[in-house]
Amino acid sequence: MSRKISVWLLATVLLTTVPAEAQQPVKVPKIGLLVVPSRSFFADRKESFRQGLHSLGYVEGKNILIEYRYAEGKLDWLPQLAKELIALNVDVIVTASTPSALAAKNETRTIPIVFGAVEDPVASGIVDSLARPGGNATGLSILGPELSRKRLELLKEVVPKITQVAFLLGLGPAAPVTVKETQAAAQALGLQLQSLEVRDSKDFDRAFEAITKNRAQALLTNPGPIINTHHARIVEFAARHRLPAMYAAPEFVDTGGLMSYTPNYTDLYRRAAIYVDKILKGAKPADLPVEQPMKFEMVINLKTAKTLGLTIPPKVLMWADKVIK
Repeated sequence: MSRKISVWLLATVLLTTVPAEAQQPVKVPKIGLLVVPSRSFFADRKESFRQGLHSLGYVEGKNILIEYRYAEGKLDWLPQLAKELIALNVDVIVTASTPSALAAKNETRTIPIVFGAVEDPVASGIVDSLARPGGNATGLSILGPELSRKRLELLKEVVPKITQVAFLLGLGPAAPVTVKETQAAAQALGLQLQSLEVRDSKDFDRAFEAITKNRAQALLTNPGPIINTHHARIVEFAARHRLPAMYAAPEFVDTGGLMSYTPNYTDLYRRAAIYVDKILKGAKPADLPVEQPMKFEMVINLKTAKTLGLTIPPKVLMWADKVIK
């Protein structure tokens, strides 16, 4: 009888303890996404990042959570938004530009940071070097200064008679290097370059007035959250003044701009998901080298070219990845 009681007690203990252990809640990783431009501008890039996570086995709302914070083009919002993400105890902060990466790094030296598209992370002070980032941040560079030179060369290829080009760029740590590289390219191409830096929405009217006064014959822009946030405004200005323009994001061309030459942002944000996955599995940002773009994308709007009276050279059309007719 005592043996039967002992077996019964043992079975009871097993039945009451095993399920409890099996039902221990599994911690779901939480990512914070810190973005400067508007939700609409960043929509495709956000989806690319989510698809990248999905390909690695993560499903938002099930085995991973994402907290979104948008500054809507207002850089002064970034510190507070970064603090909000830190207060939520996120496991990784993903940023989409130099200002957002710097804002996150200024607020935390312990939470890992993955940047999806930074012009020059070394010049910006986000990492120590591309091969050995150090600290708590790593991610993907977009070769800002180098691609600015290439954009100017392509602009000259499409509009060979231009001599005066306005260069509109956002103010930031990498701006001096970018201006220097682009000025050198302009000199080699026999162009006069008018560089105009903008830091907020109020600066655009001043910049537009200066471009008009200097009688620029074409417009070049650089990637940056302020420029991207006001992309529709810039495209409208170029159209009104009949300025052929080369942009640093395909969204400008989708809005009616002439052309863009950029890293493939879809690829960049999918690859940013790989960094997140590695960090969640134990890797340290300091040990993950910064990667550079592997794919590039040129988009041309033939409707806009026709409006401007331009004929895109056949060889340039051959280089295009997407042509809007």
